[in-house]
Amino acid sequence: MSTEGHTLSSQAQLLAEPLEHLINRGGIEVPMLPEVANKALLLAQNSDSDASEMAQLIQSDQSLAGHVMRIANSAAYTPMSNLVSLQQAIARLGMGVISEIALTAAIGAKMFNTPGYESYVAGVWRHALATSLWAKEVARHCRSNVEVAFLAGLLHSIGRPAILQTIIELAKKDQVDLTVEDIHQLENTYSHRVSEAVVNLWKMPTLVVEAVSSYTDYNNALATSSQTAQVTIGARFATYMLTPEKLDKETLFVLPALATLNLYQDEVESLLNQTDAIKARLEGYHHE
Repeated sequence: MSTEGHTLSSQAQLLAEPLEHLINRGGIEVPMLPEVANKALLLAQNSDSDASEMAQLIQSDQSLAGHVMRIANSAAYTPMSNLVSLQQAIARLGMGVISEIALTAAIGAKMFNTPGYESYVAGVWRHALATSLWAKEVARHCRSNVEVAFLAGLLHSIGRPAILQTIIELAKKDQVDLTVEDIHQLENTYSHRVSEAVVNLWKMPTLVVEAVSSYTDYNNALATSSQTAQVTIGARFATYMLTPEKLDKETLFVLPALATLNLYQDEVESLLNQTDAIKARLEGYHHE
């Protein structure tokens, strides 16, 4: 939702200061990263761990295990849909992909309590997931670290649901009546700093923290590191794929982040040829 040109009302300004205060002292309430998701990440990054450890970990949470198997058996990952065990899924898809599936299943939009904004937050999460899939594709093309690209893409906007939850709770507590525009402008103003706080709190790998910290929605020319550039491109490709009316193809070809990665127009065209595959993977994540 665009809030450009919208001046904060006096009501919204009543919340701006307490929000600043909360962020500055690390007081934004962020759900803890589920332990199983954290352990799955650590296992995937540990070259000494094996498929049986990952399978045992995921099976410790039956709901998560079912979710992971559904996604692993979706057409995008396993066209024959014939995986019968987690160990088989890990052997087929790899520890990295299974840990990514576990992480996205464990976090998800429902992790945050945003009454009245559930569908909006679901849209933010869907865009983040599409960003992670595109960032991973860009990283693969650049022979860069695909796990970092996926994680940074997934979490680049995690501050949005977190700050929305805080704004809603604070407005209720202080009996401040906000318009929808006010809420989204406060969200746009503070979400990036909260995204940084979340990835630090969740102890994400250093490269992921750096990529999320240097990513902003507003100044893509600042995409200095290759990881940040991958997330920036991933986010734009996600927007183009999900809401093409918001971004035309010509704009994609002149993103400053493309120059950071030395990607030329024919390579961008080649990446865009993966759109159907990315859409299928995205739908696989939403397959219930």
